[in-house]
Amino acid sequence: MTKTAHIIGAGISGLAAAVRLVNAGFQVHVHEATQQAGGRCRSYFDAQTQLVIDNGNHLMLSGNHHAVAYAKSIGAEAGLVGPARAQFPFFDIKTGKHWQLDLGNGRIPTWLFDKNRRVPDTRIRDYLALAPLIWAKPSQLVGDVIPCKGMLYDRLVQPLLLAALNVEPPEGSAGLAGAIVRETLLAGGHACRPLIARDGLSAVLVEPAIELLRGKGAGIHFGHELRGFTMNGERVGVLNFGTDDAVILGPDDVVVMAVPPRAAASMLPGLKTPTKYRAIVNAHFRYDPPAGLPDLTGVVGGVIEWLFAFPQRLSITISNADRLIDVPREQLAQEIWDEICKAAGITAELPSWQIVRERRATFEATPEQNAQRPSPVTKFKNLFLAGDWTDTGLPATIEGSVRSGDRAADLVLAMPQA
Repeated sequence: MTKTAHIIGAGISGLAAAVRLVNAGFQVHVHEATQQAGGRCRSYFDAQTQLVIDNGNHLMLSGNHHAVAYAKSIGAEAGLVGPARAQFPFFDIKTGKHWQLDLGNGRIPTWLFDKNRRVPDTRIRDYLALAPLIWAKPSQLVGDVIPCKGMLYDRLVQPLLLAALNVEPPEGSAGLAGAIVRETLLAGGHACRPLIARDGLSAVLVEPAIELLRGKGAGIHFGHELRGFTMNGERVGVLNFGTDDAVILGPDDVVVMAVPPRAAASMLPGLKTPTKYRAIVNAHFRYDPPAGLPDLTGVVGGVIEWLFAFPQRLSITISNADRLIDVPREQLAQEIWDEICKAAGITAELPSWQIVRERRATFEATPEQNAQRPSPVTKFKNLFLAGDWTDTGLPATIEGSVRSGDRAADLVLAMPQA
């Protein structure tokens, strides 16, 4: 008999688990409380700019093996575009200086020995000072492990770790920061080539997955919010979706719960989850990028941190953005646009724009909150957790989301038959 897997939540982690299980021969049902898939990683039509925009700007790297493999599995790898080699243009708002970090495309970080490819005004020994991060523990602070000052920190380490951790690096978990360094900078340019979903996150990472799942007979149920479980001994016996809407599970049926931590904790009393979060601000402007502007530019010394050039729009991301949540929207849009003009080398009046402020974008990647992340295994034999807030060993990233879904699916596949 065909085994059935119920995936609760159609974000990236839930879709990754669903794709892995449907490819393994499971009958899959995806239950999503809202009317769209993708979670934070989705696109939508914005009436203000008259463009399809992403809920948040997300950057992946070629070394994000789980995310890249997921894209391949749904036939969407070609939608992840980027330069032929790992090059990162930067611009300093305060000084007006441009430079480019060139990590090449090899598997060994030989770029460290070429001053023209390093961050300007840095020396090899500055990079060696980052070595303690490689073996740091999750319980340690970044600020206690490496020096959080100097040219290398200001021009590379701070923007890199801020984007990954969504907290100021000194207060972040050194273990999580070390995982980023090991899987990117230490792995050479081969692992660091930037990848962007230029046609939109939904078009590349969400819609192809839904199409594949439906093509293999999976049920995709939108507006289907799980309200609770009925337990049968050490197993989940019934999924309760509301009045007269219940799913009775068979002896070999499994559940992967890929929902936000608050929802998971409400249905699983006693579940330990992160409780503190940080905001991210994304802004989108309808403006044709000037010729020659890179797809991605790192910006230091100002408010914006990463500038993305998409067809017909320029978009930015600001991490650890709690300070900006209550700033008047018009004021914030003008301040951001002024910095975009400097970074992109353009002179233009403020075009149509949209600002997306997510108050609870990611959990705080501090030692305290990292220690609150649960294992994917629960006390129930047929129930597993997925989500970037579970204990993936990474901060809350797309790679972490996909990795959590893959891991939950692998645990399902390793289960003995009832």
